[in-house]
Amino acid sequence: MPDQRTAAPDSTAARVALWRAMHVQVDPPPHVFSDEIGLRLADPDDGWRHRPDMDPEATLGFRAGTVSRARFIEDLVVEQVGHGVGQYVILGAGLDTFAQRRPEIASRLRIFEIDQPAAVAWKRQRLTKLGFGVPEWLRLVPVDFEADESWWERLAAAGFDASQPALVASTGVSMYLTKDAIAATLRQVAALAPGTTLAMTFLLPAELVEPEERPRLQAVKGKARASGTPFLSFFSPPEMLTLAREAGFRQARYIPSADLTQRYFTGRTDGLRPSSGEVFLVATT
Repeated sequence: MPDQRTAAPDSTAARVALWRAMHVQVDPPPHVFSDEIGLRLADPDDGWRHRPDMDPEATLGFRAGTVSRARFIEDLVVEQVGHGVGQYVILGAGLDTFAQRRPEIASRLRIFEIDQPAAVAWKRQRLTKLGFGVPEWLRLVPVDFEADESWWERLAAAGFDASQPALVASTGVSMYLTKDAIAATLRQVAALAPGTTLAMTFLLPAELVEPEERPRLQAVKGKARASGTPFLSFFSPPEMLTLAREAGFRQARYIPSADLTQRYFTGRTDGLRPSSGEVFLVATT
């Protein structure tokens, strides 16, 4: 949630936006994902590149993971639009900039960005200040998760048509939720119209992460706990696939980080590749 005193975005959302911008600024082409609009939204201090969490070498795997998951989702959006899907829901939208970067595709959709009320108010203000505005096809949907407000009810009130298929994306969110909350979200999405697709990232338990990455994962977990946003949920791929099928999805598949590495990083010689610890569930109704 944005800090009302400093009118700043959520620190995690801002970090993701800055890592995306860093990819363009410090990694050699070809770039997996190009997004510097998020940097303009975040509006960090001039010295942001010197922050410890922006160290180019220390954040290599996280930066690669951030841009590869964003690219995977965007490729999926384009694919779904080609199949006639007209609704796109982003759970925990943060500083997502798809609507601003790809208006030629975004304007063919009805996009629903769901986030905490303060985050939504802050982003609306920033989009207006930067001249992007909020077009009719972009719906910024405030949901107070801390008050157990139903995101589904707020989504419907914002004009979502439950009788039509949608793409629902959730990246970098599930680790902050309990297993029960994740299962409830899966059931809600699985109940949507046939042809709906969910793409969600989740974290693997430490023992399933490549050994050389485990110390860094433990350090990140410690920092998350210290900042008041601890990681709550980890799943093995079979556990997540079972959860998705029990929720009612017709099909569910697991996309390991190795697949994203092969798809987006083949031929690179700079060591840029995503961490093995965050992977995708892709499930369809």
